[in-house]
Amino acid sequence: MLTGKQKRFLRSQAHHLSPIFQVGKGGVNEHMLKQIQEALEVRELIKISILQNCEDDKQEVAEQLANGTKAELVQLIGLTVVLYKASKNNKKIELPTRG
Repeated sequence: MLTGKQKRFLRSQAHHLSPIFQVGKGGVNEHMLKQIQEALEVRELIKISILQNCEDDKQEVAEQLANGTKAELVQLIGLTVVLYKASKNNKKIELPTRG
């Protein structure tokens, strides 16, 4: 689990990012989760936008994305989800230490 300090840090890192995935009418699916996992391995921190035509609740979509990719839900702001997952091979983001 991320601390409040770590989440604030990640939010500031994510601020300038553009969403690279969109969740639309079909909601979250296996294929999308696989692609998001691959993107997280490369980037560690990504934004996903939930489109207006998505029929699922945005909180549920955010949780499905986080659980399905085993990533941390950093933020859900409006219709934008920010996910973080430490990369195994491309570690770029150095989180502030706990405490």
